[in-house]
Amino acid sequence: MRTARFALDPAFTIGEVNPRLFGSFVEHLGRCVHTGIFEPGHPAADAEGLRTDVLELVRELGVTAVRYPGGNFVSGYNWEDSVGPAEERPRRLDLAWRSTESNRFGLSEYIGFLKKIGPQAEPMMAVNLGTRGVVEALELQEYANHPSGTARSDLRIAHGDKDPFGIRLWCLGNEMDGPWQTGHKTAEEYGRLAAETARAMRQMDPDLELVACGSSGQGMPTFAAWESTVLEETYDLVDHISLHAYYEETDGDRDSFLASAVDTESFIENVVATCDHVGARLKSAKRINLSFDEWNVWYQNRPNPHPVEDWQEAPRLLEDVYSVTDAVVFGSLLIALLRHADRVTVACLAQLVNVIAPIMTEPGGPAWRQTTFYPFAQASAHGRGQVLDVRVDSPTHTTRKYGEADLLHATAVRAEDGSVTVFAVNRSQTEPLPLEVALNRMGLTTVVEHSALADADPDATNTLHDQERVTPHPVGGTTLRDGTLNAVLEPLSWNVIRLV
Repeated sequence: MRTARFALDPAFTIGEVNPRLFGSFVEHLGRCVHTGIFEPGHPAADAEGLRTDVLELVRELGVTAVRYPGGNFVSGYNWEDSVGPAEERPRRLDLAWRSTESNRFGLSEYIGFLKKIGPQAEPMMAVNLGTRGVVEALELQEYANHPSGTARSDLRIAHGDKDPFGIRLWCLGNEMDGPWQTGHKTAEEYGRLAAETARAMRQMDPDLELVACGSSGQGMPTFAAWESTVLEETYDLVDHISLHAYYEETDGDRDSFLASAVDTESFIENVVATCDHVGARLKSAKRINLSFDEWNVWYQNRPNPHPVEDWQEAPRLLEDVYSVTDAVVFGSLLIALLRHADRVTVACLAQLVNVIAPIMTEPGGPAWRQTTFYPFAQASAHGRGQVLDVRVDSPTHTTRKYGEADLLHATAVRAEDGSVTVFAVNRSQTEPLPLEVALNRMGLTTVVEHSALADADPDATNTLHDQERVTPHPVGGTTLRDGTLNAVLEPLSWNVIRLV
C-alpha cells in the first residue's frame, strides 16, 4: 500500500486542549448509577455506597467533567427529590426510560463521587427545561452554590453539606429539539426559555458557564436552523452550544462505520459555521464554543438481549459490548474532537459505566474495562497540550455513506515539555498502512512507545468471563531518524506513538 504522510511543525497549531475534552456522562439510565457507580452492600463499596473498584477505573480512565443527571432523564427530573435523607426521598416514575427511580443516589452523592475521583473531576449540571423552568433552575442553583443565609442554601447545610458545591458549568436542558424529549419544544420556544433561564441564573452569578441545547444530531430535520434560532435568542447569554452524535455499523457496511469521524468533523465544522454566522449577523465579537456533550458508538438498532419490563428499577438497558472495530472507530472519534480543539472545549463520552460505557460491572461482582476504555485513557493521559495542524496525504477507500475517505485518520499533540504524541487510526480492514511523518523543527529524537489496539479477530471483545481478551500491545520497528518518523500501522488499528 502507498505510504501515508504528514508533517508536523511547532509553528502550525490548532489550539490548546481544554481538559474538559475528556469529560463523561452519568445519567439515571439503566445501571449507570445503581449497581454501576453506586452499590451499597457490594464487597468493594465504601461507606457512602460508591464502588471503589469502579472509582479506581474511572481515575485510570482520566475523566474530567462529568455531566449529570441527564440526558433524557433530566427533562422529568425534580431536583428536590434527590436531596435530604436518602431513606425519605420519593420514588418516581422516569418517563424517559420507563423505569422507576429510587433517588437513593442524588445531588450530594454526585458531588461526593466527583470528589473521590479527584480534583480533575468537575461537575457539569443539567437543569430541567422540559417540564420545569426558570424558577426551579434558580432554586437548584441557590441550593447548590450559595454559601449560606438563605432558605435553600441553609437547607443544603441542614442536609449535611456545609460547603457549597461550586458548580460552574450548567446545561440548559437536553435535546429539546427531539420529539422524544419530555417537554419537547420548537426552536423559538426553547430559545426564549433558555435565554430567560440564562439571564436569571447570571443575575445570581454572572461568572457561570452555560451550554445551550444544539441539535441532537446532524441528521435532524431542523439541524442548523435550530442552532441559528436558538443562538439568536441566547448568543450573549451562553458560552457553548451542544452537539450529540452516535454511530453504529449497519447492514454490514463496516467501511462506512470505520469512517464515522468524517461525519463528526463535518458536524463540528457546520455548527461552527452556524455559530459564527449568527455572531456576524449580531455584530458580536463574542465566539461561541462547542460542547460535544454526548458522543459514542451506540448500537441503537440491536435488540436488548436482557428481558426488561416497564417501571423496573435499574434495568439492563443499552449494555453494548464493544469490539476491536468499535474501539478503532471510538479512537477515530477522539481524534476528530482533538482536531477541533480550538472550538470543541467540552466533550462528554456517553456514558461512564454499564450504559454504552467503557466500564462494565456485575451486581455483587467485578468491574472491567471494555475495548473502548483504552483509547480514551490513552488520549486523556497523553493528549494534553497544543494540537498540531495535521494535513494527511493518505490512500483512500470508497464508502457507501461518506464517499472517498482517507485510510489514515490522525492528529498530534505537543505537551508543555515538548514531547509529542501521535494518535492514528488505520481504517483499512485488511492492509497494513506505512506511515511517514516529517518532524520539522520539532527537536524530537526518540520513539518512547508505539502501542496499538488491534486483533486478528476484529470482533473480539472483553467480557465478564474474559476481561482482558483485548488490550493495547507494543509495536516494533517504529523509527525516528534524521527528523523523520517511520511506522507501520496494523490493519484496523488505533495507534499511540509517543516521541521525545
